[in-house]
Amino acid sequence: MSLLTPLLRTHALTDFFSDEQTVQGMLDFEAALATAQAQCGVIPTSAVKPIVDACRAENLDFLALANAAANAGNLAIPLVKQLTQCVKRVDAEASRYVHWGATSQDAIDTGMVLQLRKALAETDQRLQRVMQALAGQIALHLQTLMPGRTWMQHALPITFGLKLAGTLDALLRWQQRLAEMRPRLLALQFGGAAGTLASLKSQGPEVAQRLADTLDLQLPDTPWHSQRDRVIEVASWYAGVGGTLGKLANDFALLMQTEVAEVSEPIAEGRGGSSAMPHKRNPVTCAAVLAAVQRMPGLMATLYAAQIQQHERALGGWQAEWETLPQLIVLVGGVLENSEVLLRGMQVNTQKMRDDLDITHGLIMAESVTQALAVFIGKADAHHVVEKICHRAIALDCPLQPLLENDPLVSQHLSAAQLTPLLDPANAIGSSEHFVRQVLARYQEQGNENPLSP
Repeated sequence: MSLLTPLLRTHALTDFFSDEQTVQGMLDFEAALATAQAQCGVIPTSAVKPIVDACRAENLDFLALANAAANAGNLAIPLVKQLTQCVKRVDAEASRYVHWGATSQDAIDTGMVLQLRKALAETDQRLQRVMQALAGQIALHLQTLMPGRTWMQHALPITFGLKLAGTLDALLRWQQRLAEMRPRLLALQFGGAAGTLASLKSQGPEVAQRLADTLDLQLPDTPWHSQRDRVIEVASWYAGVGGTLGKLANDFALLMQTEVAEVSEPIAEGRGGSSAMPHKRNPVTCAAVLAAVQRMPGLMATLYAAQIQQHERALGGWQAEWETLPQLIVLVGGVLENSEVLLRGMQVNTQKMRDDLDITHGLIMAESVTQALAVFIGKADAHHVVEKICHRAIALDCPLQPLLENDPLVSQHLSAAQLTPLLDPANAIGSSEHFVRQVLARYQEQGNENPLSP
């Protein structure tokens, strides 16, 4: 539904997979094919211009194309017929050489690769913008204390910078994977009817090389009609990026809960309101990200199932990719766009983060006391002693420090003056800053721009 596009998908990558772009991708293949074959002497040079000139999407009847595809089994067959008629109206002789030696899958797969190339370039830029906004927030909150949470419970103090750095660390790996996989993905599909280019006889390899050069694509060692690892690799990449940003959105929404209130989404007129409750500020950006991410496992399941393709050309599996892969990619486009909005405009309540460290009256610092006491009585015994004191603090709903000071065993080894810094969250963030600075350094090493102030 186009009404939901701005909410769930946005236009970030959607336009690359429009009907017009799908058709134009196949036409670009046909134009390049004629050009390459003329250069190799396979078809007359005089046929090239009429074919190339006709290879414009606006020349085709899309409704007739769609209706004919239902009977033909794919879009390429009626597309080639319409293209041939367009050329024939200008040059009947040239029309004989439309789609010479190719098969429908060559046009469809290569057209998809051409669409994918544009989408990957835009994705790379959007990923960089997300990381830039993220790096800016990390630098800003390098020392912002907050509770770390495990099993949804307070664990130990961390910094908000470290929490965000985990996301940036993962995105930097996705950035590396994108650069590594692009040459594998952007490969020509050209094999003819059964992957042998038999119709071109001995000139098949030469035409294939010229065609790859014309389209600026890699020439694979073999046609890949029924070997779909390239499809699953790019799909997995997009799903992985979506998962990383989905975790960010999920954590952010949890931190936005009324009882936590450590962060909130960007403030804008009409954003996050309720139709019934005037006081509400709902995490609508997080919801859009999570709604997209929750659809991805099903799409990936379809693409994995589609890997089982029969013999040299597939029946059903290949066809299942046509809508599924674009749907996955455009959903992640929305995830990237919404994540950038969230990161650039997030509201961070640093005082509430600090206050939340104290809601357990010092229990969050129990490990620090255990470690200090373990020097004198051993780790197991220290853990047992401090755990019992923590249980008393919970039962009595009182601060931990007085109970520690009044415990005979603890006070024998740790004075009140020693306990005070042990119970200070600022002294218990370990190597957080070191980890954050490592991630920011690698962000720079990978050639990313200096982070902007959020």
